[in-house]
Amino acid sequence: MKTFPGIYRINGKLATLNSSPGYRVYDEKLIYKDGREYRLWDPYRSKLSAAIIKGLEEFPFRENSNVLYLGASSGTTASHIADICPRGLIYCVEFSKRMMRELLPVVMKKRNMIPILADAARPGEYIHRVASIDIIYQDVAQSNQAEILIRNSEKFSPRSAMLIIKSRSINAVKSPKKVFKREMEKLKGKFDILQTIDLRPYDKDHILVNLRVRK
Repeated sequence: MKTFPGIYRINGKLATLNSSPGYRVYDEKLIYKDGREYRLWDPYRSKLSAAIIKGLEEFPFRENSNVLYLGASSGTTASHIADICPRGLIYCVEFSKRMMRELLPVVMKKRNMIPILADAARPGEYIHRVASIDIIYQDVAQSNQAEILIRNSEKFSPRSAMLIIKSRSINAVKSPKKVFKREMEKLKGKFDILQTIDLRPYDKDHILVNLRVRK
């Protein structure tokens, strides 16, 4: 398992440096070491953490990266990305009003997280609220997952993208392997596929696809 800038291994577990000392987002454990506070990063709660443990080879996030996070939910993974990119902005797009209510207290503490209540399938509705983007991270439970990423990439021109493909959200009948293959075929015209990671045992019927945007 590789570690990357902004990610730490403490007692064999992944962690990020807490940019809001004393604050927990999802009841994660806080660790104090050498005068600094770290948040343990639970792979059962975060698909990005799971992907790192499962052998992610390239990590596009830097301390000043601006990230468009599609499907931010209550902010579990987005808050760790905010720790990793303290000089960047994390634009958190979430469609559910209920999840947005849970996200708002997080963005009050993580001041580089910006909440956007919107449908990720309609980037034209929020493009005016977003500055330049380096990375798109997408984790939405909609049937047109590849199309949503392509649409947002065309609007925001990132250099990198990470897509969580949830097979059951696309087709609950077809085998996940067939669903994954079909979705990745859609991506090949716009992206170079760097790596595909099966997220089991942390998430069943989910893969993370690490992508570089073709110029």
